[in-house]
Amino acid sequence: RVRACVRACPCACVREMFSLARVPFILLLGVVYVAYVLIGGVIFWKLEGDFGRKDLSVALNNKEKLLTTYTCLNQDALVAVAKRGLSLKGNNTADGFWKFTSSAVFAATVVTTIGYGNMSPVTTGGQIFCVFFALFGIPLNIVILNRVGKYMLLIERNVSDFLERKTTRKTCTRFFIHLFCYICGVVFFFITPMIVFQQQEGWTYAEAIYYCFITLSTIGFGDFVADSNPDKDYPDWYSVLMASWIFFGLAWLALVINHSIDILERINNHFKKRWGNSEQEEDSVADGGWRFIIIIQHILRGDGIS
Repeated sequence: RVRACVRACPCACVREMFSLARVPFILLLGVVYVAYVLIGGVIFWKLEGDFGRKDLSVALNNKEKLLTTYTCLNQDALVAVAKRGLSLKGNNTADGFWKFTSSAVFAATVVTTIGYGNMSPVTTGGQIFCVFFALFGIPLNIVILNRVGKYMLLIERNVSDFLERKTTRKTCTRFFIHLFCYICGVVFFFITPMIVFQQQEGWTYAEAIYYCFITLSTIGFGDFVADSNPDKDYPDWYSVLMASWIFFGLAWLALVINHSIDILERINNHFKKRWGNSEQEEDSVADGGWRFIIIIQHILRGDGIS
């Protein structure tokens, strides 16, 4: 059957084979991506976790000094305490931030270029590894986000084409399909995470939606960072859900940005064509006016019309 297909129409057969292999290839890329991030998280955890535990006693002493000498607060020590993941309200810690889940999330923020800045490698080995990890991880992240975004767009277009064949109003159908996909994306990647962050982090809804956009747009100010409060006891699924939200949310937001660029380009081309037609009409009207004046001049001179 494959040989007959190749003999009959080689291009169509190859195209069909690639379309069938697209989904497993995306899954393979996804597995490679997740494995890369998790392995990076483990290495960061091993390189930085030991140093954090060794330095934890020093940070605890700094905390005690801060609380006993509150009137003359040491700002440098306060920054050191905050970066070690210590709570100033009690004796809780965030394992120096470098536990496995937070290390995996940190690895994800490195390859996605979010870079909150709330935690960073301080050992020489961790810093060198971070350079090479980002050097290969950022291109991998771009490739897989591009693939996932195109696959999401392909699903949307297939649904639009299917519904357009069932109805006569093709333009309205495509518009409502795009609108429905946008609304679903906003619900999945903004509204639902906003509610989760409000409950788990204690933020306001405005702060939660602000954090969602700053994260998914890879701006990453670092003024709000989820899963980093030492006073909170986070569930085990929280970090996994957060990493999945970042990955798929980045793909969806990239798709929305590409759609917006496409819409702006179409509007620009539409106005260019419209202005071009109006300029041509003005030129034709001007040419006709000059011809009419020349004809009148010939008639007044008695030359006639050739």
